[in-house]
Amino acid sequence: MGEIYFMNKQLEMRRKRIADIIDVRTGRDRAGHIYDFFYLFVIILNLTVSIMLTYENIRARHQELLLIIERVTVVIFCIDYLLRIWTAKYQHPEVSQGKAIRKYMCSFTGIVDLLSFFPYFLPVFFPAGAVAFRMLRVMRVFRLFRINAYYDSFKLITDVLSGKKQQLFSSVFTILILMLASSLCMYSLEHEAQPEVFRNAFSGIWWAASTLLTVGYGDIYPITALGKLFGIFITFLGVGMVAIPTGIISAGFVDQYSRIKKMSEYGQEADVHFIKIHLTEQDPWVNQSIAALCLPQRVIVAVIKRGDRILVPRGNMILRANDTMVLGAESFGEQEHIRLKELTLQKSHPWVGHRIRDLDISRQSIIVLVKRQKRILIPNGSMVLRKGDTVIIYTQTFYADANDLDL
Repeated sequence: MGEIYFMNKQLEMRRKRIADIIDVRTGRDRAGHIYDFFYLFVIILNLTVSIMLTYENIRARHQELLLIIERVTVVIFCIDYLLRIWTAKYQHPEVSQGKAIRKYMCSFTGIVDLLSFFPYFLPVFFPAGAVAFRMLRVMRVFRLFRINAYYDSFKLITDVLSGKKQQLFSSVFTILILMLASSLCMYSLEHEAQPEVFRNAFSGIWWAASTLLTVGYGDIYPITALGKLFGIFITFLGVGMVAIPTGIISAGFVDQYSRIKKMSEYGQEADVHFIKIHLTEQDPWVNQSIAALCLPQRVIVAVIKRGDRILVPRGNMILRANDTMVLGAESFGEQEHIRLKELTLQKSHPWVGHRIRDLDISRQSIIVLVKRQKRILIPNGSMVLRKGDTVIIYTQTFYADANDLDL
């Protein structure tokens, strides 16, 4: 039983490690960064091969090599998809393993990951539908959306479109209504003169689309005087309609950049200090909402880290064991006349093995914190310092004869 438990624990550790590697990492995990770049390279290589196979001269000379590269990249996509299913519970730790797998498979990313390799193998089992399955391979182009997770510039576009989706939907809905109304009006004006062109109310949809969206193919056009006047009116109106979504997106980019600029300016002007607190089962804050913590007025909860997710704190959010809280508060300025210093005691340091009350420290200095391995200790006079302890000391410097503490 002990060996089985040990093997299961080792397997879970490997699963967690693989989940950390294949997920988009922003930290210092070298293996994760290598996998990110390798995965992007495979996506770009696969799409490049798909494009090159459309050229007859290239296909005639290098078809065998290109097909091998395509086959290898598709197999890599398949392996990546299976690994993401296997590690789904670490990608969505807030739900059970079965729900985490369904959540990934039913997400946009999961569907694109599946369609990027699955149609490649379907002709083996269903040869009659090879042409239709080949068309489904175009879905692998959507894998480029994964680049959105790696670069902030792409994420900015997503944030703007997401923030302005209501306004964009309203403008597109207005354009669709205008197209339908234009088609009905043009049918009324041109049906008698061109019955073979404007056969019914929906025959003018193509004309309305080409006019409102300034495509201008000219294969369907009015010939009556009233139809031409109405066409001129719709043309001018179409220019304004197309400009509405453009203006909405442009305003969204300006707002987003202004917000980022204000945040950076605030960060330069305000000196804010952040501390990290890891909650355990014994902490009284566990199972309480953030609003019920009764924090001091100038202390804020900046972020909550839960597993691999970074959560924006809200008043009704319930804290859980193993959550990591990041608290922000105003830092000491020069006017406070306080100097904080951190010292890690080595084996040869004279403080090792002595009680705090026996140390030769200035009266204007005091040990406020001792970090021992992974524990944070509140110091008292009888505490004996050990090798490897990290000691936090501050000294007041507003006395006339006081100097910065020399460690």
